[in-house]
Amino acid sequence: MKILAIETSCDETAVCIVKADGEDIRVLGNELYSQAALHAQYGGVFPNMAKREHAKNLVPLLAKCLADAKCGGESRAIPGETKEKIKIILEREGNLADDLLIFAEKSVRPDIDAIAVTNGPGLEPALWVGVTFAKSLGILWDMPVYPINHLEGHILVAAIERIAENGFAFKEIEYPAIALLVSGGHTQIVLNKAPLAYKIVGDTKDDAAGEAFDKVARILGLPYPGGPEISRLAKKDREEFPDQETMYPLPRPMIRSGDLDFSFSGLKTAVLYTVKKIPKMTDATRQEIAREFEDAAIEVLVLKTRQAAIEYGAKTIVMGGGVSANAKLRSDLAKLAEELSAAFLVPEVSASTDNALMIGVAAAVRIAHSAKPAADFRAEGNLSLS
Repeated sequence: MKILAIETSCDETAVCIVKADGEDIRVLGNELYSQAALHAQYGGVFPNMAKREHAKNLVPLLAKCLADAKCGGESRAIPGETKEKIKIILEREGNLADDLLIFAEKSVRPDIDAIAVTNGPGLEPALWVGVTFAKSLGILWDMPVYPINHLEGHILVAAIERIAENGFAFKEIEYPAIALLVSGGHTQIVLNKAPLAYKIVGDTKDDAAGEAFDKVARILGLPYPGGPEISRLAKKDREEFPDQETMYPLPRPMIRSGDLDFSFSGLKTAVLYTVKKIPKMTDATRQEIAREFEDAAIEVLVLKTRQAAIEYGAKTIVMGGGVSANAKLRSDLAKLAEELSAAFLVPEVSASTDNALMIGVAAAVRIAHSAKPAADFRAEGNLSLS
């Protein structure tokens, strides 16, 4: 089965075509446009700008993806009624309807079996562009459309391993599994007792971990996106001063709360108060604070994951989301899994941030478990995994 996947939940516009054959996944085409540089001036994602950029880039990315995938098909005239439906669906998405219809009139109906699209959670203006685009393609090509939960994509893409340049195979997940989802918008611990069965057992009460990384980076005068910059400085400090105790100790919020919830707002505020007390910020001081902040955040994430894994007898620990690219967090969770004799699943770094491959993988799993396509669904910014 060939699946066209679309992801527009935040500031990454992504289109991917995968071929699912049993336990094997082959990537036929995979395109992504990052808006990070455009949003850097705001220190974070500006939703209306993200929406506009998605609408501008979806058709070019689709065209490139189809060309790479060589999904030839049959020529079809586009009935006037179909054109009108597409114009109505995409009426709030700038020139997207015109761009799509111009492209469609010059191309063929591709040899694809289904369309999958992120319908939440995420920024609703950004999500709506992808959802309406997918629905329009479904009408244009007479194909089923599957709404996919963004967070499920982060979990399931961790369960594939590369076996060739563009080929992956599913790893067997032993249940129960505990998934740590950690990104700019979410920090959750999810209990996964069976395939596609999820229960959120831990959540953040305020800022997500990735959001805290970005805000702390801003306090330290580092560029957006801040997470990689924090990690770069923290790594440098560990290499230069492996045994040095910090002069700027920070709290480990909720580390002894007894539950599986998180709170990172206080940690961010502690950094702010610390910085305000420093007469002159130097590169060395900035580096040391970055290290202490990363150590504090990761210590809490790992301890809570450990607590959940023991409480629920996890045989597998999964990590997903943009912050899963963090090298120290990956290393510390791998050690935890080894300590608990559990398998550890984490996506390739390139598949950790938002991408369409994970949406295609999630769709393939759902279809294999007899999921039905949907004609009437919405973009849901607060869509829950359980």
